[in-house]
Order: sequence, then structure tokens, then C-alpha cells
Amino acid sequence: MSSKMTRRDALKLGTSTALSAAMGKPAGATQRIMIPNMVPDAANAVPNSGDELCFMRAVDMVAAIRAKKLSAREVMQAHLKQINSVNGKVNAMVTLVAEEQLMAQAAAADEALAHGKWLGPLHGLPVAVKDLHETKGIRTTYGSPLHKDNVPGFDCRVVQLEKEAGAIIMGKTNVPEFGLGSQTFNPVFGATRNPYDLTKTCGGSTGGGSVAVACGMAPLADGSDMGGSLRNPPNFCNVVGIRTSPGRVSNVPTNLGWFTLAVPGPVARNVTDCAYFLSVLAGFDHHSPISIDQTGAQFAQPLGSRSFKGVRVAMFKDMGLPWEPEVKSAVQAQRNVFESLGCIVEDAEPDFSDANECFVAWRHWSTELAFGDLLATHGGQLNEYIHWHVAEGRKLTGPYLSRVEVKRTALFQRLCAFKGEYDFFVLPVNQVLPFDVNTHYPTEIAGVKMENYIAWMKSAYYISAAGNPAMSVPCAFSASGLPIGIQIVGRHHDDWGVLQLGYAFEQATNIGKRRPAII
Repeated sequence: MSSKMTRRDALKLGTSTALSAAMGKPAGATQRIMIPNMVPDAANAVPNSGDELCFMRAVDMVAAIRAKKLSAREVMQAHLKQINSVNGKVNAMVTLVAEEQLMAQAAAADEALAHGKWLGPLHGLPVAVKDLHETKGIRTTYGSPLHKDNVPGFDCRVVQLEKEAGAIIMGKTNVPEFGLGSQTFNPVFGATRNPYDLTKTCGGSTGGGSVAVACGMAPLADGSDMGGSLRNPPNFCNVVGIRTSPGRVSNVPTNLGWFTLAVPGPVARNVTDCAYFLSVLAGFDHHSPISIDQTGAQFAQPLGSRSFKGVRVAMFKDMGLPWEPEVKSAVQAQRNVFESLGCIVEDAEPDFSDANECFVAWRHWSTELAFGDLLATHGGQLNEYIHWHVAEGRKLTGPYLSRVEVKRTALFQRLCAFKGEYDFFVLPVNQVLPFDVNTHYPTEIAGVKMENYIAWMKSAYYISAAGNPAMSVPCAFSASGLPIGIQIVGRHHDDWGVLQLGYAFEQATNIGKRRPAII
């Protein structure tokens, strides 16, 4: 479930000249070179094989390149080989930059380093970009036949920041059509499959990015999250993703500058890399009215320095939602892990009254804005989800939305009070295990019928409605070998605290080190 549905100008047929012209350099971009978040001897741990290289931590790859123990060309060649070997099985990378072009960029990175020029914290590192994020000169389809040949003339802000940090954009990752829903399939490229079971979905909408990272095809992938898209796919794919606080990462270009439901962010194989990637993406951008006036430097600092002794953690009970029993029990079993870290864990949960109404109303509203005009001219080429949202969005009235926003404000205040008592709230990311790749969405959970295509995602989008930072970290596998992630929710704007607890949990469990059998 993506943020790009709010970019009406970018999604209309025709050019995006107006958006391109509005894109300038982000404030402070020249100050984004940071010290990698890594162990002191990481640069010495260089693997012998290309397969192992592709599963190095991203921070270690960067350190090895800087120490000249690895070249950017070696890194790129290994990942291209991995894509060639694995992508045909999972369909995660849907547009790949030409190999000669990628290798030329890697050679240029090596040449720069040979002359003493360090390009930035992602020097020479391949990065996979979500196919909802505009990339200059690289096809960006949004998973829609309307844009299957679209090549933007500009980079969105996230891609600008990646390039300014020295990254090499290797290609685009698959998404649901226009990012709608948490199952990655579309009429242009088909479905992306779960690497732990090729018959299952990888989730969405950052499905292709999560699979690419899980399979070693890219060390890092960017994504976006409206109702769970930086949490659901990492949860289904045994990797890490964080829904950042609104304003933490610039969402430019957008025509809804004050909109807080949709946020960009990082996906990685581990919490350290996730935080390090966020150090590049985060920062103040004067083009965004909700931008948080902080640099990303904190996210490049060591994650393991915090003691969690006495930190109060609320463990979910049921939130009034249906659950697949294996998901619920797997997450509740992690209580012992948090207690071993010194946390005080209690069964408690916020009052999420009205969270569903608030989220669904603003999703209808924003989707109608994005697609209402297009529906009149190209309705036959837009999916049923868009038709539903637009129809419902047109029923909304000003007085109704004002009352919805009052309810949403009350929800935020209740979470503030709850977070005054607890530092973190822990719950599952999803209410279900990864389901059949040919099923568009679960129609029922534990005998409870789902009222629409997103109703099975409430455990994720309730958090979106409130606006708190939340991340998915691997915590278990089902009896059938499917990944299960835990969702850690922090206080308002406490992305750093969420990452710190996620790191401590990860180090205590190491579930994320289990690779897909297809590798």
C-alpha cells in the first residue's frame, strides 16, 4: 500500500514537466557523508565467493570498498550474477539497467576512490528502487499498463538522495498496480513470489524490494508505506523494514504536502543496514511542509549502546482483531526475548477505536484525488480497487471528514497517553501467514469475513492512522517454514528508539540470518 497514489500529476497520462521543474536539491545535501554503522573490523571480513558477498551487510560492503578490499565492480558483478541466477524464480526485479552501464558506473566509483574521492556513505553500492519511485532515464511503470513505457525525466527525492550518497541505481522492483494492496502482482509484470515458498505471496506494495533484498539481489531497497508496505513484505520475506515517522524522509514530489499516511523508507536484511540506509534518506527538506528539522546522522551511530533494563514494553492482547493462531502465538512467545533484554513486559494495548474509520476515509479521499479524473477517460484500464475507492471517495463530505479528523486526533492523543506509560508497543505485523500467490487478498481470517481488500491489514494500518514509527523484524517461522515478523511501535518521532530495540531483539534471536532455500 503505497504513497505514490497521492501523486496525481505524476500518474496522469502525459509529461511530468511541472513536477520535474519543482524538484531542486534538498537542503543540506552536501553534508550527508557519515561514518558507517559497523563493527571495527568489518572491512576485513571479505568473503571468498560471490554468493557470500551478496549476503554481506551493506555497511560491511561499503567499509570493504573504502578500504580497497573490494571494488565496486566486484560488488556489482556479484549482484548481477545473483539476479541472473535467482530473479527468474521470484520476479522481483522488473526493470534492470543495462549491464554495461552499471559496470561503467561501478568503474567510475572505483576510479574516484583511486583518486582519493569518496562519493558518500553508499559509495559504489547497488540499490534497488521501488517501481513507484520516479527514476530519471529508467522506466517507471507504477505496475500499470498506462505507464508500461514511461521513462521519467527526473528523479524523485529519495532517488536523488541515494545518488548523492554514491549509490548506483541498478533497476526497479515490482509492485501491485499503483501500489494498491499488499499482494504484489500487476498486469505489466505479473506476480512476485515469496522466496521461502514460491507458491506464496511476498506481500506488498514493497514486495519486489523485499524479495530482492532477501535473495541477495540487492543489499538495500527503498520503499514506501501507507497501510503497511514497509512492514508487510519484510514480514513475509524475513527481512527488515521501517515505517518512518511522517516527515522523517521527504516524500517529494507530492501534491499532498500535509498528508501523513504515506511515507518513504528503507528495506534491508538487518537492522544495522536499515538504520544506515535511513541515515542517507532522512533529513530536512524545505520542499515538504511536514519535514522534521533533523539530519539523518543519528541513524548512522552504533545501535547497541542502549540498555533496555526497566524499559516498559506493552505486548498486544488481540486488538479486537481476528488472527491466524500461529501468528499470534509466535509473536506472544517473544515476550521472553524482551524480558531477557531487561524490559518490563505487560499485556496491554492502546484503544484503537475509530482507527479503521479514519484510515479508510482518508485512503478513499486521497485515492479519489489521485485517480478521479483518470477514471473518466481510462476507467477500463484501472483496477477494481481504484473504482471502489473513487466511488467511496465521492461520497465523502466536508462535515464528515472534519469529524473523522477529530476522531483521528483523539486516537493520537490516546496513543500519547499510552506511550507515556509504555516505551514500546509490540504486536504482529500481519494477521495472517503468507497466502497463495494466486489469491488477491484473504477474504476471511479465523472464520471472520473481511469486508474489503485491505481489511486483513488492520494490524498494520491502525499504526499508520496514528502516525507512530514502526518496524518489522524477523521473529519466527511457521511450522510450514513461512516467515513471521514482529512489529515494534515507538513513541511519536522516536524512529531511533524503534531501531535500537529492533537491533537488540535481532541480536538476541538471529532469525533473520535464515536464507531462502532457493539461494
